[in-house]
Amino acid sequence: MPSPTGRRAFLAGACGVLIAPHAHATSAPSTPPDVTSTPPRSWSGKAPTGYLPDPDVIALDPSFRDLTFPGTTIQRVLSGGGWLEGPTWLGEARILLLSDTIRSTQYRLVPPEGAGEGSLSVFRQESFHSNGNTLDTEGRIITCEHDMRRVIRWEHDGSCRVIADAFNGKPLNSPNDVIVNPQDGSIWFTDPPYGDTLIEGHPDAPGNGANPTGKLHWTLGTEVPIQFAGHERQPVHIFRVDSTTGVIEAILSPEDVPTPNGLCFSPDQKTFYATGSTPVSANEKTQSQHVIYAFDMVENRPKNRRIFCTMTLDGHNLSPDGIRADVFGNLWCGASGPFGLAGVFCYNPAGKLIGRIRLPLGCSNLTFGGPKRNELYMCCGPQIFRLLLETQGAGLS
Repeated sequence: MPSPTGRRAFLAGACGVLIAPHAHATSAPSTPPDVTSTPPRSWSGKAPTGYLPDPDVIALDPSFRDLTFPGTTIQRVLSGGGWLEGPTWLGEARILLLSDTIRSTQYRLVPPEGAGEGSLSVFRQESFHSNGNTLDTEGRIITCEHDMRRVIRWEHDGSCRVIADAFNGKPLNSPNDVIVNPQDGSIWFTDPPYGDTLIEGHPDAPGNGANPTGKLHWTLGTEVPIQFAGHERQPVHIFRVDSTTGVIEAILSPEDVPTPNGLCFSPDQKTFYATGSTPVSANEKTQSQHVIYAFDMVENRPKNRRIFCTMTLDGHNLSPDGIRADVFGNLWCGASGPFGLAGVFCYNPAGKLIGRIRLPLGCSNLTFGGPKRNELYMCCGPQIFRLLLETQGAGLS
């Protein structure tokens, strides 16, 4: 789900190109090509690449080949969005639910059966700059909304219920990613300030957070009630909402997970994962590292924090975003960074990077879908890519 780092890395990628492995180092083009492999591939939908296996599905360990299908290629199934997030597979309808955080709309995507792009239609015309989506244990859609600073759930009768919009008497920041623990039905979500901006949500009140100088017209062009406009901001927590009582608990503090973003459980719900960064004290000269944290689940609470992996490749520390686990416990993570390195990283349960999917854009979020839940859908800014796998997604979305 969105991070300023991911967007800035995406924009910065337009300023310089890293030559992909095995590419011929010729004079740098004035405009980066929309390809990563050599020879250049086409994203027209007719012939993504002339080679099998796909040269942009890269095994860094032999075990990764057991998870991929060599007879298929990366396919672009959607283009022309704003900034796409929160992909969630609705199995009964066989559609992909998407949030466009910039256009403040939710879409339904009917994936293509073959080559070409899928069929897109509006699911919710005004989504209040929604971001993360998931399903609960009863199949109800749960959504994070930046603009209203809340988490909502759509009931079976079509009504909307607010799950969380405040904590300790203060409004939330901009709920970002959301998941459900299948064991107890509890709802977990991150609440970073990434959506406290004019383009993706509702600016803070003058003198606060994303609007320190008060130059932004924070009430102009929106009907959002003034109480959601961010007079006071929360510390950045990961929250848990009890499925029975509705009680909101700050389950992890900013010290536990600095700058939290994506989150997920292992297939057996014994491990909880969250993307974030390492803390840096005021007297340190080094910058924080982007990492994925792991916690043991003890009586449905995260304990024993440790760094699961550092998001580093070829000397670059990439920015992790959405994460999902497959049925074997491998962790698939969207990452933003330099051209040729960004895409999707796959780690085994021990935290070893075993493979990656090289994409022309940084990947903010991803999910497993399809009738067999073995299709990996990857959100990359205005586009969505799909890859058929020999593994299946775990969890509810």
